[in-house]
Amino acid sequence: MEEDDVTIREQNFHSQVREYIICFLLFAVLYLVSYFIVTRYKRKSDDQEDEDAVVNRISLYLCTFTLAVSGGAVFLLPFSIISNEILLSFPKNYYIQWLNGSLIHGLWNLVSLFSNLCLFVLMPFAYFFLESEGFAGSKKGIRSRVLETFVMLFLLALLILGIVWVASALIDNDAASMESLYDLWEFYLPYLYSCISLMGGLLLLMCTPVGLSRMFTVMGQLLVKPTILEDLDEQIYCVHLQEEALQRRLNGSSLHTHPRGSFTHQLNKDLDNIRNQKNKLERRKKASGWEKNLLYPIVMLILLTGTTISVLMVALNILYLLVDETAMPKGSTDRGIGNTSLSTFGVAQAALEIILMFYLMVSSVVGFYSLRVFKGLTPRKDDTTMTTIIGCCVSILVLSSALPVMSRTLGITRFDLLGDFGRFNWLGNFYIVFSYNMLFAVVTTLCLVRKFTSAVREELLKALGLDKLQLSNSPTDPESGKLSANGHQKTL
Repeated sequence: MEEDDVTIREQNFHSQVREYIICFLLFAVLYLVSYFIVTRYKRKSDDQEDEDAVVNRISLYLCTFTLAVSGGAVFLLPFSIISNEILLSFPKNYYIQWLNGSLIHGLWNLVSLFSNLCLFVLMPFAYFFLESEGFAGSKKGIRSRVLETFVMLFLLALLILGIVWVASALIDNDAASMESLYDLWEFYLPYLYSCISLMGGLLLLMCTPVGLSRMFTVMGQLLVKPTILEDLDEQIYCVHLQEEALQRRLNGSSLHTHPRGSFTHQLNKDLDNIRNQKNKLERRKKASGWEKNLLYPIVMLILLTGTTISVLMVALNILYLLVDETAMPKGSTDRGIGNTSLSTFGVAQAALEIILMFYLMVSSVVGFYSLRVFKGLTPRKDDTTMTTIIGCCVSILVLSSALPVMSRTLGITRFDLLGDFGRFNWLGNFYIVFSYNMLFAVVTTLCLVRKFTSAVREELLKALGLDKLQLSNSPTDPESGKLSANGHQKTL
């Protein structure tokens, strides 16, 4: 009997060690990819050999850690769905015994823990540490900046806890809720993270429909559009004349004794825009026939199909919510992974769900940076400050942490939320879940209708040549009546 107990303890020990190693390897891969992404956009001028360099380096490591956690949150639900289908297909395979319910639940709990850690501790610390200078009268150095950062974090924690305490006391004023107000670990943090997840879900609701319509524009800029009723040679000739006219104006302004700096800067900016436009037209002219006439329509058709399927799945989920209470998103504490398939059509539907999740995540990021409010956070290659990188990492963390909840709420998948992701208070509210689905379906449909109607209108105007009439309404530069403010030549 004792030998059996020892054997069981050894098996549990080896299972725990194996799970820790797998989690570490997965996170190491995410960290390396995140480090490459952050260093690609980080401003090179920040690399200095002084006290600020140490602060920037620490903030860089914290941002990399946060971005890696965001990647883990994005891959969390797809990895769980794939694991469930693999265990169903190969239940007795020796080489996949490491893929079990304990590992999946452990990953969900780790992502939830690290998301809270990054959102409430690491990212505020990185921002305050980056902006700190030390208290007045104290000796300058890293120690003084760290002390100021911890003081700011303590004051911020008091402020947030006070706001949460007042909000929860106003919402739930019964005796049990009042007693739970003094429980920090079991009440405050889950309640606070539930509020953050709700805000993340609302942010996804605002960004994803915009991103789904914006994806067509983004792919249209990356690919070569078909040439329909367009004379590229004439357009290239016109742009070449505009480039020569701007170059002459720039050379003429440089000969002045006191050239205006703002005027010269505007001319250089317009010249760069004209050259970029010329390069795009030359690229369209040199593109092969299959790239223009086959690749572009196929990609647009794929995007349209993915968006349509997403809207249809949300519409079906709305009907399920009205007739079946099991359609409500809920958490699960069952560690049995691989017992039953949660997809009606098996592996094919599971693969479709995973593709739609990644598509929605990419669309939400595109929509986030397309909104006018968040355009200031758009990263630029080798020219992004650490403060902007911190803002980007926090935003992506909020979006990625809400992705599993949004996917389950919209009915993209039937996989139950595990760990702390299923403990959010608002998931059990029918009116919130139903309104969320309705708003997503309606707003996405309106964005797509507006996008395609405007695109068709622009193409018709371009095909008829009426788009050139807009040049006559452009403002005239005070120093020359030949060019508009955007550098377009009015009379060629």
